[in-house]
Amino acid sequence: MASPIVQYVVVRSDLLRSLSWPVGAVIAQACHACTAAIHRFRDDSDVCKYTDELATMHKIVLEIQDETALRALAAALDENKVDHHLWLEQPENVATAIACKPYPRSEVQKHFKK
Repeated sequence: MASPIVQYVVVRSDLLRSLSWPVGAVIAQACHACTAAIHRFRDDSDVCKYTDELATMHKIVLEIQDETALRALAAALDENKVDHHLWLEQPENVATAIACKPYPRSEVQKHFKK
């Protein structure tokens, strides 16, 4: 059986817990990252398959400690050639979330294990 196509999303937990951002603002960061990743990689075959089946889209949303950890994850994804988008909230230029382009889970799962 083929591995399902999923989109991994990682959001900073400190935005809620330490910095007291409203829940809606934190959710918006994940939404921005997802939209940007889908748009950037819109011609990729896995993205096309993922968006052709709107009713069965599968996202895996994870938390990460803070901006330093998020930027380290982005660097690791770059090093491993995993396509993603690091969302930078403007005008502060603060990294808040990462979304990968949709991939077969078996290809990217290892990059998101603690």
